[in-house]
Amino acid sequence: MSRTAVVVGGGIGGLAAAIGLHRIGWDATVVERAPVLHDAGAGISLAANGLRALDELGVGRAVRDAARGQYTGGTRTPRGGWLARMDGSALEAAVGAPIMGIPRATLHRILRDSLPAGTLLTGSEAGPVERTGPGTVRVTCGGTTLEADLVVAADGINSGLRAHLFPTHPGPVYSGSTVLRALTEEAVDLRTHFELTWGHGAEFGHIALPDGRAEWHAVLTLPARTRFTDPLAEVRRRFRDWHDPIPALLDATRPTAVLHHDVGELRTPLPSYAAGRTALLGDAAHAMTPHLGQGACQALEDAVTLAAALATEPTVEAALARYDSERRPRSQAVARAARQAGRMGGQLSHPLAVPLRNTAMRLTPSRIATRMILRHHTWLPPKLN
Repeated sequence: MSRTAVVVGGGIGGLAAAIGLHRIGWDATVVERAPVLHDAGAGISLAANGLRALDELGVGRAVRDAARGQYTGGTRTPRGGWLARMDGSALEAAVGAPIMGIPRATLHRILRDSLPAGTLLTGSEAGPVERTGPGTVRVTCGGTTLEADLVVAADGINSGLRAHLFPTHPGPVYSGSTVLRALTEEAVDLRTHFELTWGHGAEFGHIALPDGRAEWHAVLTLPARTRFTDPLAEVRRRFRDWHDPIPALLDATRPTAVLHHDVGELRTPLPSYAAGRTALLGDAAHAMTPHLGQGACQALEDAVTLAAALATEPTVEAALARYDSERRPRSQAVARAARQAGRMGGQLSHPLAVPLRNTAMRLTPSRIATRMILRHHTWLPPKLN
C-alpha cells in the first residue's frame, strides 16, 4: 500500500518535496492557499548544490535548458570600480556548474509540470495537524480533510504550521533590508552576466536571463514596511548616479513590474525541523537573507534529503530524525553566513568601514574568494534511485 503525504505550500520547496516523495513511491498532495497561481516573481539564481538537487529530482536538465549560466561579472562600487571578479568557468570546473539564472515563474512551472495531474490543490488554507492514530495524521484544508502518514510544512517564512508546532518560538524578524526587484520588459545589452554593486547601506544587482532580458534588484536599508507611491521612480532617484548598466536596466522596466518586499529571516534557529509526523522545509524551517543566493538551494537540498531518508529508514519517525540531523546544522550555518554577508555587503554604511571593506576585497586573491563561494556549493545529494 502506497504511503501518503500532505505538502503544505506550493512554492519551490513544497513542489520539490512532492516530486521527491513521488520518486520514492509515495502519494503526495500539495495544498496551496492561493486560489490562482499567477507565476509572479522576478529572477532567481541557482548554485551547483541546488542544481544537483534538481538533478536527483529528475528536473535538472529541464531547468538548465531554461536557465543561463552566469560566467562573467562580480562586485563593484557605485562608480563602477571592481571590488572582485567572478569567474564562472572556474566555478564550473570546481563544482560542475556555474551559477544559473532563471525566471522564478519558469522554475515554478517546470516543477509543477513534473508532478502527476491532480497533485496540486489550490485555494485551500491548511489547518493544524492532528494525530488520528499511531501512524497517521490529519489536516483540514478548506472543506477537505486529508489523512496521511506525513505532513511537510513548506508554507514559507510566516508558516502557520511552524507557529502551531513551536508556539514559543519568536518567529521571523525583519532583517533591516527591503528589496525592490523586477524583470526587464525587453532585452538589455549587458557586458556581464551577473553583478552586485555595494554602496553605503544599499545594493543593486542583476542576473542575465536566457532571452536577453535581465532580473534586477535594489536592496535598501530602511525601516520595515517603508513603501513608495512610485517604486520605479524611487529606485531611479536613489541609484541615478550609479554606473552602467543600471540606468538601462531601469529604462527597460515597466513601473507595474516592480515588486517590493521586506526581507525577513528566522534569526532564532528552530530546535528541530521535525515534530511528530511533520517535517519543516525551506523558509518554514530556515528562512534566510538572500545575500548568498542560497534560499531556494537550501529548500531543494531539504526536499532531496527528506525523500532519501523516507526511502531508506524503517519508520517515518526515524526518517524525520535523520532529516533533522542532516539538514538543521547545514542550513542554519548557511543562514548565519548569509546574515554576515549582508552585514559586510550592501547593509554596511559606516563611512570608515565601507572603504576598509572595499580595500580588503580588492586585495583578496581570486582563488580565496572562489574558495569562500565553494564551501556552500559543494554539497552532494543522497541518491533517490
